[in-house]
Amino acid sequence: MKPGGLPGAAEAVPAPRTATVAVIVPAAGSGARMGEVRKPFLELGGRTVLEWALAPFLARDDVVEIVVAATEDASGVARTDPRVRVVAGGASRFESVANGAAALRAGASLVAVHDAARPFPPAAAIDACIRLAARGTGAVAGIPAIDTIKRVDAESRIADTPPRATLWHAQTPQVFPHSLFRRAVERCRSNGTEPTDDASMLEEIGAEVRMVEAAASNFKITHPRDLALAQMVAAELSQ
Repeated sequence: MKPGGLPGAAEAVPAPRTATVAVIVPAAGSGARMGEVRKPFLELGGRTVLEWALAPFLARDDVVEIVVAATEDASGVARTDPRVRVVAGGASRFESVANGAAALRAGASLVAVHDAARPFPPAAAIDACIRLAARGTGAVAGIPAIDTIKRVDAESRIADTPPRATLWHAQTPQVFPHSLFRRAVERCRSNGTEPTDDASMLEEIGAEVRMVEAAASNFKITHPRDLALAQMVAAELSQ
């Protein structure tokens, strides 16, 4: 790992396991909060955000398939590795994830979902999520909340203060047994719900999902200030 605890794509890859992993990468967002900029295709240190995001997964022998759901031509990233394919994204994150799920064809035992705009997923967190999911439990990378969280009503009046020790910020990757993931996607399609978080789909069908501690550096590029931070991280990792 590079100085400062930042994850790098070239970290040592654990020995191959029995489980195999298919990765779905929703990359069709409009980037409204970035001024309608397609965040996955922005450049960081000579590579696109999407290429950074895929690198730790491509470094793993147990990842047998990666499906990128995008609304624009992303064929360039598909040429980086034969395991990568591009399919049409949807109008929402859930639609993109569902399109990616429908396109899977490698028969992997686990499915991981990772945000295309989250360029620095820690290799250790990916590994921990995969190991947990291989035991039949959903796994979500994230970090414990450090700020006090307030729940408010429609008029911004404070309704209550949940205990901070029980709160986490969910990130990606989120990794699940393939059979449970497909059942959860079908359930959402049938009842017309479009969750913004993949774990919530599994929660709806009663599956067990656990948090796995990742890192603050596993942030999602959402605002211009996030891009500036990502440029600095990429520069450090490229040294």
